[in-house]
Amino acid sequence: MKIVVVGATGLVGQEILKVMEERNFQFDELYLVASARNVGKEILYKSKRYTIIGMEEACGLAADVAIFSAGGNTSLEWAPKFAEKGTIVIDNSSAWRMDPTKKLIVPEINGHVLRIDDRIIANPNCSTIQMVMALAPLHVKYKLKRIVVATYQSVTGTGKDAVQQLMDERNGIDGTKVYPHRIDMNALPHIDMFLDNGYTKEEMKMVHETRKILGDSSIGITATTVRVPTIGGHSEAVNAEFHKDFDLATVRELLENTPGVVVMDDVKNNIYPMPILSQGKDEVFVGRIRRDESNPKTLNLWVVADNLRKGAATNAVQIAEFMMEKNLVY
Repeated sequence: MKIVVVGATGLVGQEILKVMEERNFQFDELYLVASARNVGKEILYKSKRYTIIGMEEACGLAADVAIFSAGGNTSLEWAPKFAEKGTIVIDNSSAWRMDPTKKLIVPEINGHVLRIDDRIIANPNCSTIQMVMALAPLHVKYKLKRIVVATYQSVTGTGKDAVQQLMDERNGIDGTKVYPHRIDMNALPHIDMFLDNGYTKEEMKMVHETRKILGDSSIGITATTVRVPTIGGHSEAVNAEFHKDFDLATVRELLENTPGVVVMDDVKNNIYPMPILSQGKDEVFVGRIRRDESNPKTLNLWVVADNLRKGAATNAVQIAEFMMEKNLVY
């Protein structure tokens, strides 16, 4: 079993290696890939040093699985080349998510659609993953009609330079800026580029990806995505309207029995999900569960998850595990 991790020096790449170690991910050979300036450097994994190699060399290995976390342009260029060699590419970028010939997978929700000839598999957007994890079991029972979501997303979603900008600003250092405005002690209603419809790409990702994962294009979805000065953990205020009515006790029971979801909802004792509590954890945390008293058949949820874990690295590793467990690797 040959495994390749592309983008091994980035925030998500480092988290992928951490998740693989924690989950005791099985392989015979591991190869780490990064940008040309990092080729030849070493990364320590499980007390063993691995030398970083380039894309051409990695592609020629004809590995069993390659987990990509190196940006959309890299994925568009290289994923097909790896796939031609028979490698299963699990891609963290947005490059293949809405390609009708590629599957967009959250294993707990739609892993069953994967087949042995799937060679490029898309990992959804971090904010989409945590929302659908909470809503999928409710959609099965009550059928979603409309979702209104506002996100409060960590700077780690932008990468190492964004974390550095936050820390620089916090320490009074005039350093490199990746955001158009100050992020410390601020909130930016601007994630990814603005589109002609006035929404950002991040907001429209949540619309299109949610429909694709849940297999229902009839769901009305609108999103506002906001960058906030937290490190590790995206939060979402989700307002979900259903075709069928629900009772809160059953909603709680469904969520409590959903693998990968943890209900944290005891407002009398000030217990609810917060990004600081989600850091380093793979679960999606749900709280503030209550009816929307302004609209029938409508539910309010507060959903929090570590965007580098279930929002990216963990989900990608879980897809690889699923393909291996189901003997979909050849």
